[in-house]
Amino acid sequence: MIKVTRLNGAAFHLNALYIEKVESFPDTTITLTTGTKYVVLDSVDTVYERMIQFYQSVQLLSNPHLRGVEDEE
Repeated sequence: MIKVTRLNGAAFHLNALYIEKVESFPDTTITLTTGTKYVVLDSVDTVYERMIQFYQSVQLLSNPHLRGVEDEE
């Protein structure tokens, strides 16, 4: 889960595994795989950083096959 902030200042947590895309229109809009959209105060870069931290914490990015590494010894 990553923490993001609504435009009214209320913070909430979002499951990063369901994020399909993050765009700036100029407000940051997060679209989930379900089609649900959230407009947040956090910048696109901040959301990306939190997503990467989340993926690393659940070891999603530690799998060498997902990173594109053929033989890791």
